[in-house]
Amino acid sequence: MHPRITHNPAQMGGKPCIRGLRVTVGMVVGLVASGYSTWQICEAYPYLEAEDVRAALLYAAWRVEEQEMSFNAV
Repeated sequence: MHPRITHNPAQMGGKPCIRGLRVTVGMVVGLVASGYSTWQICEAYPYLEAEDVRAALLYAAWRVEEQEMSFNAV
């Protein structure tokens, strides 16, 4: 797992977040999917860094692979 991605059951319902902030991986991935660039995301959320966006995408890709492997293993 990427060190910029954190999990805290007491924060955001335990969803994976960026560096302990109240910004979920899903929110960042959703913004990218909606066409926002890394620069636009960092402008809208100045506490985020370009590496945070990259980490969110890497984490989401990893989770998709994990789910596919779990389903294929059954």
